[in-house]
Amino acid sequence: MKIRLSILSLFFAFTGTFITPTINAAETTAAPRDASTLKIASGSALLMDMQTNKVIYSSNPDVIVPIASVSKLMTGLVVVEARQNMDEWINVDIRNTPEMKGVFSRVKLKSELPRREMLLIALMSSENRAAASLAHHYPGGYAAFIAAMNAKAKALGMTSTHFVEPTGLSERNVSTARDLSKLLVAAHKHPLLVELTTTKEKTVSFRKPNYTLGFRNTDHLVNKADWDIKITKTGFTNPAGHCLVLVTKMGNRPVALVILDAFGKYTHFADASRIRSWVETGRSANVPAVAQQYKADKNLKSRQSGVVEAAK
Repeated sequence: MKIRLSILSLFFAFTGTFITPTINAAETTAAPRDASTLKIASGSALLMDMQTNKVIYSSNPDVIVPIASVSKLMTGLVVVEARQNMDEWINVDIRNTPEMKGVFSRVKLKSELPRREMLLIALMSSENRAAASLAHHYPGGYAAFIAAMNAKAKALGMTSTHFVEPTGLSERNVSTARDLSKLLVAAHKHPLLVELTTTKEKTVSFRKPNYTLGFRNTDHLVNKADWDIKITKTGFTNPAGHCLVLVTKMGNRPVALVILDAFGKYTHFADASRIRSWVETGRSANVPAVAQQYKADKNLKSRQSGVVEAAK
């Protein structure tokens, strides 16, 4: 039996998939899959088994790209690990984030909200002014917060990641699918981040002046009964495309999923569904031709950029 498993392990290592022996018959694990049968529309992606830290599937996992508001997951991690008072009222401050100039927000400057609620709307609804405000009210101020984001990335082994601001509006906030899987694992260890990122909707009350605003989760998968989302964050800018990171279960196993640079407004969600279907059934839906062309064009541009850099 041991010899047979060793041979299977070697085979799946070479084919880009893996198998974990089933120890308990009550635990259903997905059968090993042929990665060539899965087509996705996003520029890069990575799916990792969180029990074994093995990569189940990847597509361009080490390409360095802008990550848009996925940056806010690191913002949240830094805030939580600073152990600041979550009940403290802090004011809305965006002074040191030039990327926010001209960016619309319903949140009024200088109004106040408890830190916990500020973190909630930054993570759940991707509110940029809230993310910037959290950085301004960090020990040592805004610059210290950005330094802490990069220090945490380094500590997690995110070697291809760099942050210049807390919102993700800057295309200089960059990472890879592989690096972001490490961030997901770290963030998932904090119950508050799990709670806030998966909150479906919330009305929060500001003061100075007094007003209320309703916010909804930008990841509509949290509203679907057939998705067991444990932590999540979405993101979008034109340079980054549509992005999605989450922890969930596939084939009855906890997994970390990263999808970056998706073509359309719902492509990252569709890719998540394609990947889950592939893990659990070995089949996945086809990718629309326009999305395939988008990915091909981006891959070509990336290769051309690499050639230019190498020639310098």
